[in-house]
Amino acid sequence: MEVFEAIEKRRTVREFENESISQEIIEKIINAGLQAPTNDHMRDWHYIVIRDKNKTLKLLDIIPKGISDEDMEQLIKDWNLKDSEQQSCYRNAVPKQQKMLLEASVIVIPLLKQKTDILHPDNISHLNGFASIWCSIENIFLASTAEGYGCALRVPLGNEGEYAREVLGFPNDYFMPCFIGIGRPKADADVVKQKDITVKDRIHWDIW
Repeated sequence: MEVFEAIEKRRTVREFENESISQEIIEKIINAGLQAPTNDHMRDWHYIVIRDKNKTLKLLDIIPKGISDEDMEQLIKDWNLKDSEQQSCYRNAVPKQQKMLLEASVIVIPLLKQKTDILHPDNISHLNGFASIWCSIENIFLASTAEGYGCALRVPLGNEGEYAREVLGFPNDYFMPCFIGIGRPKADADVVKQKDITVKDRIHWDIW
């Protein structure tokens, strides 16, 4: 798949077919993640790939299985989501947070070596390592798309990251930015409408 086609087709997917992904393809996708740029040139990243469904169930046990209509409305209010298309995206995504990862063929946990306190940075440069691994994560999304798969992403809330550390045993000096679920999209999977953006409206030549 040509790069611009992969960028165009890359979408978050939250409904997957019940099929496996070969180790060869998973390694190819993760290797694409490792090709991303990194601020210190070290690429001190590791990736835990979870295929075992029992391990998956244990890992995801901490994630809420759904949300009531009342709590959804309160979330929209608390997060100040005023745009109708934005609200629609959240209404679609929030109830599926556990289910989408349970249904994925694999879960990938990207990890970066913490060299500064990411959650309490002294300055913006201390976030360079955190920014770099998100380049790796996007490469994983694009590579998955190019191979005909889709991805779902969840940023850990509350103590989900520390719980994942207990379940998976990764070292204390590594930081987990997200859960990634990868799988074959269902033919009838929801396609959430994104806001239409015109590139000419967002480019400012030489000055704002």
